[in-house]
Amino acid sequence: MDYIMETVGLRKAYKGNVVVDDVNIHIPKGAIYGFVGPNGAGKSTVMKMILNLIQPDAGEVQLLGEKVTDHSYEIFKKVGSIIENPYFYDKMTARQNLELHCEYMGFPNKERIDEVLHLVDLQNVEGKQVRHYSLGMKQRLAIARAILARPEFLILDEPINALDPEGIREMRNLFQRLNREDGTTIFISSHILSEVDLLADTIGIIRDGKLLTELPIEEIHKHQTDYISLQVDDVTSAAALLEGMGIKNFSVLDKEFIRIYDSDVSGKSLSKALIENGVGLESIGRKQDTLEDFFFQLTEGGK
Repeated sequence: MDYIMETVGLRKAYKGNVVVDDVNIHIPKGAIYGFVGPNGAGKSTVMKMILNLIQPDAGEVQLLGEKVTDHSYEIFKKVGSIIENPYFYDKMTARQNLELHCEYMGFPNKERIDEVLHLVDLQNVEGKQVRHYSLGMKQRLAIARAILARPEFLILDEPINALDPEGIREMRNLFQRLNREDGTTIFISSHILSEVDLLADTIGIIRDGKLLTELPIEEIHKHQTDYISLQVDDVTSAAALLEGMGIKNFSVLDKEFIRIYDSDVSGKSLSKALIENGVGLESIGRKQDTLEDFFFQLTEGGK
């Protein structure tokens, strides 16, 4: 397979504490790769090593067919990125910041600035100094800067932070359009797993510095199952009642929630039985496993 980026045995430790441990990532050209994991799992550290912002203790990064070194200047002209909190010259306008980025990247087409400002919906505030921008506006400007030079590979670390629901939807559509129409390969991390589920075609899950799995999103969707979600005031009584009804395939999640995986169970008869037996029913509904369910099964199952 043609990989636009892959890491081989990446490792990084700080003061004896290993934060990235033998990570091997494979990103196919043209993919949207979702990189997810708990806080402190090593996501940003991996992304910084890919961008050569920090040096790995072991391993290497292959990007656009070349090994990343301290002299990989030409490679990074084809890469756009947002890593952690974006920084700008606050007393300059959005346009001035983007003009400066064009010069830094050696990108001559400054007409592209108007296009990206429109794409991120900042065309009406481009003349305002960035220090007067909200966090959401700064995040939009960071996305504009990342895509300005038409990168082949886009690294986005929590790119929808500080955006409202409408802004999240707009940026999701933008990323999909960049991938579909421009062929941009995207490597994206986000703690909003529902967004990753909507965007990504490949998923990598990291925990405690180790890559737990790397697989197509279709593989996750294949194993998603339908279930009935019950929220009750007494899970012990509810569980005993379910067993008495001959329902065996269920799991108690916590003090309130039970999942029933028997597909032929009637929700109507179930709610009637619970009420008749004095179990308080807060909610009942049919649902399906999500990427979030898969993520927690994997990350918490190994603990």
